[in-house]
Amino acid sequence: MPDRQDHATAPIRLRDYTPPAWRVESIELSFELGIDTTEVAARLHLRGDASRPLRLDGEGLELLAIALDEQPLDAGAWRYADGVLEVDGARDGSVLSTRVRIHPAANTALEGLYLSGSREAGFLLTQCEAEGFRHITFFPDRPDVLTRYTVTLQAERARFPVLLAGGNPDGAGELPDGRHWARFVDPHPKPCYLFALVAGRLEKIQRDYRTADGRDVKLVIWAEADVIDSCHYAMDALERAMRWDEQAYGRNYDLSVFHVVATHDFNMGAMENKGLNIFNAKYLLADPDTTTDDEYKAVEAVVAHEYFHNWSGNRVTCRDWFQLSLKEGLTVFREQQFSADMNSAALKRIEDVALLRRAQFPEDAGPLAHPVRPAEYHEINNFYTATVYEKGSELVRMLAGRLGQKGFRRGMDRYFERNDGRAATIEDFLAALGDANDLDLMPYLAWYGQAGTPRLRARGHFDAGARRYTLTLSQHAQAAAGQPEKPPLPIPVKLALFDRDGRMLALRIDDRTLGNETVVVLDRAEQTFAFDEIERSPVPSLLRGFSAPVILECDSAPADLALLLTHDPDGFNRWEAGQQLAALAFDDCRHGGRTALQAWCNALAQLFADCALDPALLADLLTPPGEVELAEREQEVDPAQIHALRQQLQKQLAETIGVLALAQRLAALDVAGPLQLDAVAKAQRRLKRRVLELLALADAPTAQARADAQYRRAQGMTDRLAALSVLVRSEAASAADALADFRRRHADNPLALDKWFAVQAQLPGERALERVRSLESDPAFTLKNPNRARALLGTFASSNPSGFHRADGAGYRLLAERLVALDALNPQIAARLATAFNGWQRLEPVRRDAARHVLSALAETPGLSRNLAEIVAGMLKS
Repeated sequence: MPDRQDHATAPIRLRDYTPPAWRVESIELSFELGIDTTEVAARLHLRGDASRPLRLDGEGLELLAIALDEQPLDAGAWRYADGVLEVDGARDGSVLSTRVRIHPAANTALEGLYLSGSREAGFLLTQCEAEGFRHITFFPDRPDVLTRYTVTLQAERARFPVLLAGGNPDGAGELPDGRHWARFVDPHPKPCYLFALVAGRLEKIQRDYRTADGRDVKLVIWAEADVIDSCHYAMDALERAMRWDEQAYGRNYDLSVFHVVATHDFNMGAMENKGLNIFNAKYLLADPDTTTDDEYKAVEAVVAHEYFHNWSGNRVTCRDWFQLSLKEGLTVFREQQFSADMNSAALKRIEDVALLRRAQFPEDAGPLAHPVRPAEYHEINNFYTATVYEKGSELVRMLAGRLGQKGFRRGMDRYFERNDGRAATIEDFLAALGDANDLDLMPYLAWYGQAGTPRLRARGHFDAGARRYTLTLSQHAQAAAGQPEKPPLPIPVKLALFDRDGRMLALRIDDRTLGNETVVVLDRAEQTFAFDEIERSPVPSLLRGFSAPVILECDSAPADLALLLTHDPDGFNRWEAGQQLAALAFDDCRHGGRTALQAWCNALAQLFADCALDPALLADLLTPPGEVELAEREQEVDPAQIHALRQQLQKQLAETIGVLALAQRLAALDVAGPLQLDAVAKAQRRLKRRVLELLALADAPTAQARADAQYRRAQGMTDRLAALSVLVRSEAASAADALADFRRRHADNPLALDKWFAVQAQLPGERALERVRSLESDPAFTLKNPNRARALLGTFASSNPSGFHRADGAGYRLLAERLVALDALNPQIAARLATAFNGWQRLEPVRRDAARHVLSALAETPGLSRNLAEIVAGMLKS
């Protein structure tokens, strides 16, 4: 069971960082593995200052034996309390030996060593990031202690035929009484959060790979027997990622074997343990019958992400957890580059920016806002956030844009060479990039220290007599706790100018010809840029490619945005103009206006008739900002009203396109024959779903009939789930039969059942709560599995604003009750689900009072974990 801790502990602060007094040069670990009890023997080869006490972290450990330099210690020579073991008499070069007992089956927090699955058929595995290793043995559990590991695993062969640990295999053999052993040695020093072991009954697929520098590597993916055949796509993705990293960054794999293991019981998406990656099965298993097109992309991206960590995170790790984005933000950026190269760059950029606005912008605007590099924390697990990951990636993207492709590669080469085998900082990263390009990039450090999303204001003026267009840019950042004043940031603004016929203009500043697209850097509160030889008032296209993570404030006329939506040659910028225009059209729906609404609908109807347009891009263009993004524009948020107005907006679009045109396009996209997984087929399915959703708003009976037929004929999960979603959300008569069929069809597939729970949790409006309550009584629902809890409760609370934010507060009460129950099992997941309350202070008064009451009561609940208590306390800050 998880430890219940005092959540009033003092915060850990970046400014208080000091290097470790003691390091562990190498460690020998020996495990006697068992489900109920496991014994762990450790020998730590110490280097340090004998004048300072030896203090090691350890939580929930039953200490069986302790010796220093082979001499057993009496009780007076050591103290173990409050998660810390303190030992007297250690000197530089000493060897500390301990033996402890731990209890994997009782570990519901899924942190440290735990059991995945049933006692009879499940397997043992570890999760040590961020501070899980202290639940396995005594050790200085901090990322700046880099150690070489030798790990020996011993277990009953019949129950644990597969024994794995990080590093290279270094022997295996038989033991008496039906037991066996295996040893692994990792030649690369690593922090303890990268330690991993797996033991149990698993099957494998294997492939030989030769790196660009000539190293032969065995790639092995492990999973339980019933799903091992769903691992082939992940194997292909892994090989693509390895080859791409060799070509794009010159990084080669550095061990003789690379193991990957799938589990259904995992708090995170995946973990990059050196040589033994452990994956949430959601991001490793893939087959057409149970995996959507978007999930195939997610598998490819996450496999690549964890592999790329081998250098950006493992070979070069972070000095302390304040530098978390140094490995995560950087690796997200590398993953995004890879995915863009493997698929469509424009669609990938749309996807990334949409996620940023849906997840990170609200985080930046709420009570849990924090810098990419926070100044302090209580519980580090609460800082695995969109700010650290997605905004952190955007900061790397800014730097890459500033340096250009070749300059960024030079900088990354310098960074890896200079910091290989070290625990680095953000300053080290900026210094390496800058030194390799003779630039001072330290002004960008300010981005890492500011919470909140800067606002970029743009004003244009055309002087016909001077043939000059003047663009004035200014920036503003909202004050935040601890940051009453924020200095200007360097904001790169990529821009272009269009004439009234939709053609890009040549740009000239100060007699310099810049082509038809350029980047200007706003590094003061306000700056003006003048473009010469402009014949007519142009249409500006600003922040192209989303060149900085800011909120753009620009009084663009609807006609100008419609021009960009229909003429911009870049897919992302076309989508961005459409999003801005859709937001204005949404305002028209609220206030009875017509100008922006007509411009948006007419422009999209024109694009809908263009059969040459990429279907996947068209699907994204036809999708307005989501309810979460629209709420970010409101002073007082009424989720039910936002849902109704967005539905009205989409209904107007559907009617402008026309029922007949929608039905004809849907029929044209309904291709018979075997399922295809190529890019063209995926793009067609993406558009098919969007057209079906629009048709449901314009002609529900026709759409429901089409959805019912599509569900019954679907060759794969993408079309099946799309049809099921339309049936459920439109409350079609056939929805119940389709749900029952889906439940029977996928009864034995946990990942497919997660979709079944999630699609119902998205039922809009007040009806959702009753549906969620009924689903909690389904035999397949359990709070013990993180994926299942996220599928039902997480989807309801975070992805269904009109359902969760009921005016009577019933949605809040339901979530709070479940958070208490979940916190007793798995504090990390409870804390992450609690972030659904983010933004409650901007709700309209009735909902705001209901949320405050529930959160206040939750904060007073006895025995909350430090994880959940910190989130709730943060939510209640004014």
